[in-house]
Amino acid sequence: MLNSELKAMGVESTLDSYGYVMASIPSNVSDAVPAVGFIAHVDTSPDAPGDNVHPQTIRDYDGGDIALEGVKGLYLKPSEFPELLEHKGETLITTDGTTLLGADDKAGVAEIMDAVQYIVTHPEFRHGPIRIGFTPDEEIGRGVVKFDVKRFGARYAYTMDGGDIGELEYENFNAASASVTIQGRNVHPGYAKGKMKNAILIAQEFNSLLPEKARPETTEGYEGFFHIISMEGSVEQAKFSYIIRDHDTERYEKKKRDMEEVCAQINRRYGEGTATVEIRHQYSNMKVQVEPHIHIVEKAAKAMEMAGVRPKIQPIRGGTDGANLSFKGLPCPNIFAGGLNFHGRMEWVTVENMQKASAVILNIIKLYAEE
Repeated sequence: MLNSELKAMGVESTLDSYGYVMASIPSNVSDAVPAVGFIAHVDTSPDAPGDNVHPQTIRDYDGGDIALEGVKGLYLKPSEFPELLEHKGETLITTDGTTLLGADDKAGVAEIMDAVQYIVTHPEFRHGPIRIGFTPDEEIGRGVVKFDVKRFGARYAYTMDGGDIGELEYENFNAASASVTIQGRNVHPGYAKGKMKNAILIAQEFNSLLPEKARPETTEGYEGFFHIISMEGSVEQAKFSYIIRDHDTERYEKKKRDMEEVCAQINRRYGEGTATVEIRHQYSNMKVQVEPHIHIVEKAAKAMEMAGVRPKIQPIRGGTDGANLSFKGLPCPNIFAGGLNFHGRMEWVTVENMQKASAVILNIIKLYAEE
């Protein structure tokens, strides 16, 4: 659909066999201007249902509780999400409580397409070479595995995949996933003394050996965490999964070692082979790749100021396609898309945030053209 819409606007666009849309708008000032790209992902989070979305539109938001009308008794409340009060008077788009909204990253897609539409309908708008990219699979950490940076053709790029207005990020988590299996031993409970090894209880013990203060709900800023995201099992066997996150590389590596040490502790107590853990690296902190090109961050900050937005430079407590792209030779900081409470039924975005994000895209393009 995006490929067709771009072509309908007169933009050169392709859709490849891996699901990547790449589009190009030639310079109307000088080919000496570096090509700049804007990227968003089309997949949405698997953490909540994402089909049959029924959004609610609240115009001129008054600061009160918002009923999510698909689920009786479910409300989006400023007492729980005080950020809502910063958007009084704006047009909010929320879920109806039955699904996520998908603003991560539908908002980014819409903002890029809005900027493209402006450019093609205003030939007087001065710009250098522009590249547009839409990717799949970002939410599972594989968004740019098959992304051809050379074919994309940008020297610098920006992902439109951040949160609330003003967010600008060029640091992200180092990230790994961990899959744990506990092999228990089932014996008739009437005759189990000294024989049974209940995999469910051992799994609980495994989790309790990880630091309680290193969880998503107890950390912020640069603090990393262990996050248990799934668990299933029986007395005989239990399987559960974690994500491991930290901005600092040394602390990140230590967290992986800590996970392996907990596994060893369980095996010392219950016998070798009781616990096994498989840890897989997902992505790295892009700071080391972006800092040598810090001017691209400075341009984004200036572009926000031009749009009347105060830049909030901060670390991403997550990851973006830009992290892996930066390590593939395309420095790629992240800009706000305007939504909050991503990955769940309490997700929301404002029209005004999205309009500002689109304006920031155009301002960045202007700054490169002026240079």
